[in-house]
Amino acid sequence: MTAGRHFLQIPGPSNVPDRILRAMDYPTMDHRGPAFAEVGRKALEGMKRIFKTESRVVIYPSSGTGAWEAALVNTLSPGDTVLMYETGHFAMLWQKLALNWGSILSLSTVTGAPVPMPRRSKSICAPTRPTTSRPSASCITRPRPAP
Repeated sequence: MTAGRHFLQIPGPSNVPDRILRAMDYPTMDHRGPAFAEVGRKALEGMKRIFKTESRVVIYPSSGTGAWEAALVNTLSPGDTVLMYETGHFAMLWQKLALNWGSILSLSTVTGAPVPMPRRSKSICAPTRPTTSRPSASCITRPRPAP
């Protein structure tokens, strides 16, 4: 029994174009060589155009979960209060990361409505630990409707 055509499953399933599948047959480029450095420079310049900025762009080589963790540990200290909205599975994973980092969470459940902006939000659930501080950060995972 054949499994059928291979699909990329992140965030997918997504069709992988034939030209990409064929490109995967080529040998890998030396990541320490000058050709790779040039590809990297071009990618960063292209990202500036995509994001319409002249500022420096950083490409973070990680999964989404790794980027979440980096965002938390590079901007917060353990014990900081973080306002998080429960918007689904991925939001709950981010909340778990924040708790493991030592953040105090204020959790607001939002179902079927736009996530309110923190400065306008009047109903915030009780923090995970007692705190008198205002949130240092607000973390929102944008829910994506199913295709």
